[in-house]
Amino acid sequence: MIAIELMETATSAVAHTLSTLASTPLAEPAPKGIDTEGVVTFFASKIAPILLAVLGVIFIGRASRGEISKVLTSSAIAIVGLAFIAGAATLFFIGDYLIDLIFE
Repeated sequence: MIAIELMETATSAVAHTLSTLASTPLAEPAPKGIDTEGVVTFFASKIAPILLAVLGVIFIGRASRGEISKVLTSSAIAIVGLAFIAGAATLFFIGDYLIDLIFE
């Protein structure tokens, strides 16, 4: 009689433990990726205008001191840099289009 009661108690304890383990998640959900579009939008809308304003102030300051050649050189370098950035962005979108076209 005692053995039967012990078996019933052990069985109920094991069943309770297994049901508790079955209801808890074994692993956390996979982390989501970084919102790169949000980061790019933030830099394009907040950081880039500030940097361009700083460059403008520097150029105006140099021009007022008579360093026109340095201002023109710096402006040309800045324009070429912006062209490279725009070209890289264009290649990114063209590459995305080509990948979608090939692996469709």
